[in-house]
Amino acid sequence: MKKFIKLFWVFVIGCLLGYIMEVVFNFVRTGEFETRQGLIFGPFAPVYGIGTLAFYLILPKMRNSLQVFVTSSILGGVTEYLCSYFQEKMFGTVSWDYSNQFLNFNGRTSILYCIVWGILGVVFIKIVYPYFEKFFNKFLYRIGTRVITIFAVVFMVFNISISSLAAQREYERRENIEANGEIDEFLDEYFPDKVLDKVYRNRINR
Repeated sequence: MKKFIKLFWVFVIGCLLGYIMEVVFNFVRTGEFETRQGLIFGPFAPVYGIGTLAFYLILPKMRNSLQVFVTSSILGGVTEYLCSYFQEKMFGTVSWDYSNQFLNFNGRTSILYCIVWGILGVVFIKIVYPYFEKFFNKFLYRIGTRVITIFAVVFMVFNISISSLAAQREYERRENIEANGEIDEFLDEYFPDKVLDKVYRNRINR
């Protein structure tokens, strides 16, 4: 139970930090504020949550910064590639396309972003990880935190589920597949294309 609680919050915090980083980076690059969330409800970017989980599980075992950098580059690149691949196969969309970058891999990741992941890994292990451990040791296993965790898990499971269902139904609408049952009708009414386009502004249909 303690292990699950810790890993869950690593994922959630990673989602939040990744979202903030994406928004700030886009604002610096374009001068415009644009949401970069990956779920319907809340400022969460799951690809960063998954990447942070991988960092947390693997990087503390590394002995030097070069090893951390190389490992993080590989972990981040693989995570980014797989997330993009499965998003396209399941929902017919992608949230990033690096086809115009030097040494990209099917547009899903590139050498440049692998380097960025490597830098993030070093920052994580040198700065973020110690704060994670202090937080976990001080607050995470208190009874109140466990109660909050239960509600947070229920919310995240619902959020991920409804986001996946809505994206899948959107794909079906593009393929002119009629609603089949009450769930499809609910998704068509409350999560039509215009709503999802507003939530996921950086998506590309494939």
